[in-house]
Amino acid sequence: MRTRTSALREKSTVYDLGMFANTPKPPYWVVVFTSHRRDDEGYGAMSERMQELASQQPGYLGIESARGSDGVGITVSYWKDRQSIAAWKAHLEHRQAQARGREQWYSRYQVRVAKVEYDYEFPPM
Repeated sequence: MRTRTSALREKSTVYDLGMFANTPKPPYWVVVFTSHRRDDEGYGAMSERMQELASQQPGYLGIESARGSDGVGITVSYWKDRQSIAAWKAHLEHRQAQARGREQWYSRYQVRVAKVEYDYEFPPM
């Protein structure tokens, strides 16, 4: 029997399945953070800390993130509801990281929040 991992290994590119968030059946919520990073100093440690901290918050479902060599990145975090998103946005340590991001790391960013009503994947699980 083919598993998801074996099916993906049959392809020419092997994907890290950990890069895909394991979300529940909809509905759930997403926060899409698109940014352009201008500075890297201290960013990696803060990013890891924020992912660790977010994963401990009530309502957190997962995260997916990618960044190009041009500095443009997209991080998508998944949440149970809007209240969980609001609590995360207001978390003191997260607010401090947001301020540092505006001051040091980002030349521009945009945040979008949306409710996921429907999803599907390939290959089907």
